[in-house]
Formats: sequence, structure tokens, C-alpha cells
Amino acid sequence: MLVNLNHIIEQVVKEKGIDRSVLVEALESAVMSAANKKYRNTRDLEAHYNDDLGEVELFEFVTVVDEVVDSYKEIDLEEAREIDEEVEVGDSLGMKIESGNFSRIAAQTAKQVIIQKVREAEREKIYNEFKDRVGELVNGIVRRYERGDLIVDLGLAEGLLPHREQVPRENYRQGDRARVLISEVKISTKGPQIILSRTHPGLVAALFQFEVPEIAEGIVEIKAVAREAGSRTKIAVASYDPDVDPVGACVGMRGSRVQNVVSELRGEKIDIVPWSPDVGRFVCASLAPAEVTRIYLDNDEQALEVIVPDDQLSLAIGKKGQNVRLAARLTGWNIDIKSETRAAEAAKESLEQGAAAGGDDAAAEASGQTVVDPDVAGPEDAHAAVEESVETGETNEEGPADDSAI
Repeated sequence: MLVNLNHIIEQVVKEKGIDRSVLVEALESAVMSAANKKYRNTRDLEAHYNDDLGEVELFEFVTVVDEVVDSYKEIDLEEAREIDEEVEVGDSLGMKIESGNFSRIAAQTAKQVIIQKVREAEREKIYNEFKDRVGELVNGIVRRYERGDLIVDLGLAEGLLPHREQVPRENYRQGDRARVLISEVKISTKGPQIILSRTHPGLVAALFQFEVPEIAEGIVEIKAVAREAGSRTKIAVASYDPDVDPVGACVGMRGSRVQNVVSELRGEKIDIVPWSPDVGRFVCASLAPAEVTRIYLDNDEQALEVIVPDDQLSLAIGKKGQNVRLAARLTGWNIDIKSETRAAEAAKESLEQGAAAGGDDAAAEASGQTVVDPDVAGPEDAHAAVEESVETGETNEEGPADDSAI
């Protein structure tokens, strides 16, 4: 290679953002590949880039012997001393080969290796850029649809928003801005694949972190998020500063902060509830705005039986069981809701069958449950949640709209 490559290398480094050492290694590998193809792998060759000359130098190494057996890899002592007078038998002698005298096919091979190395370096750069950004909120521009999936331009690379990660009632056109969550970064045969999401619960948490300074500063913490994308989300928050109300911080003045999140989610309802280490308080808060009469806890089964007034049953269960389902996901407990009438009937049946005696507290004691005083387990506080999907409830009756939801 007689052309000074320093200028070309610097230009590629600047345009592609690839490390110089990667390009130098690619050039050396390309020359080696072309040389091995020309000499059919019969010689011991090494390629090294010379920064001063701006070219890749190719060296052939042979072993000095008294009697040559393999002329491609050995040289006799007399001939070797014409090159280096101090060489001895057994030494390895390196001789420079003109690397520019390759055939057209060999040169084409070198070109292909360089292109491949540059592509690999670009892919590795993209992967390293995004692998540690999983869970991060990013902005992108919608480029095109591919079989229902959206291709989003993130600047350095394109991300994939699969159909399963899209909210059904959200529609995008080419050129639209999309605010998405990086849910996964993986390596595929075509290079790194950046999977995006608009349905992940982490998207809501990331939006609140962006809108609420107290969350970004660590004063308020998001303990758990339960979401049914496009419909409703429940989020539990706690404060590490007694002077900071976690719910108020997330709602903002006149609801400005939560309204910004709701607008980004295209009108999705959001319930913000206070987290509490007390399970009873947390469950009561998560079922709001429904009022709770009393709660029976079964710690062994991680289950609760919640008793509500008759007129609060449909509100507690929610439309198609959504309210109690999200509350169960948020708290990590199995929740069974009963009206006072149904609970009284069940208690009466138990008494008649001799399974329990002496009222609700005795029935709870007999069943291994713990009864929680409704005056203590009020809806104003909230337990650490494991995000599990638990569907429960006795009816699919559609309840009235939840006025506490934003």
C-alpha cells in the first residue's frame, strides 16, 4: 500500500466515530488476509502499521537452518547472512515484502475485510452506547412501519418499538416525535437491537422522575408501579423527608406535574397513593377511592380479605375488576373483596356449620387470619410492593367513574 493512509484513517475516525486502533487493526487484518490468499497460507507472515510511513508493512519470517527442507519457511545460513551477518542457526529472520504487489482479487479481499471491520466497530460502538441505558427515557423520531412495528430514530441508532409494546389507541405517523423507554438492548445477527416500549410500567416512573425534582433528588421514591397501558396506572410513593408530602410532590401545584405525565400518556388515568410498611394501610390506600370497613390478613398465603360497604363494592372492584387488579399488583398481595352483606352471610353460614363461633373476630381467629381495625388501616397511608399480576374480585359489574383518578 503505497498511499499514505494516515489522512484516510483520521477522516474515517472523525466521520464514523470509530477508535483509531480499531481501524489500524482492520487494515493489518486486511493486508494479512490478502497476503495469505496470494501465498495460499504457505508462509509465516505478519503485518504491522507504520505510523511514520502511513502504510501497512508486511513481513515474512523464516527460520535459519543448515539444510533447507521447507523453502517457504526456512532459509540456509549462508543466504541468511547475506541479509543479516550476525544471524545464527535456529534464529528467526524477518524480511519485508512489498505489500502493494497484490493481485486484483487479493486487493478486493482486503477491501471486504476493512468494510467488515468498520461495520463491526460501528455495531460495537452502538451496543456500548446503549447497553447501560436500559430503563432510560429517550426521545426519537418515527421513521417507518415494518409489519406493525415502529422504527424510531434515536440519533446514533434506530430503535424498534414492537407492536406488543405499543399502546393500542396511540397512532404515529412518519416524522412524529416519540417518547419511549429503552426496555432491552441485545445483539442479533444484524447488529445490536434496541427494543423500545410505550407500555412498560417503568415509562410512568421515568416520566415522573423527569417531572418531579423531589424524585430526581431522592427525597421522594417510587416504591411500586402497576399499569394497564392506555387505561389506568397506580403508583405508590414514599418520602424520606417528613416535611415533604410524596403525593403532593407528584401531583404538583394545581395538578401541573401529574397532568404533564397524563398528557404524555395520551389521557391515561393515574392514581398516586402513599406507600406504607403497614400492609393494611397500603391496601386501603391502593383501593381508594373505595372505603374499607375491615381487612383480614393471611400472612402465610400472602392474601387479604377486604370488607367494604355494599354501595362501595363496585367502586372497589372497578370496571371489569381493574381497580382491585391493579391494587393487587401494586401491593403484591392476593386481594379478595366482599360486601358487608356477603361477609355477614358467609359468617352466618360458618356459624351454622360450626366452623367458627363468636362473630367476625372469632371466625378470623379460627381461619388463621388477622383482623385489622378499619380505624387503624385507613386510606391515608400505604407496604413495599412486589410487582405481580393478581386478578381477583367477585363480580364484573362496572362501577362508577373513579373521581380520584387523574
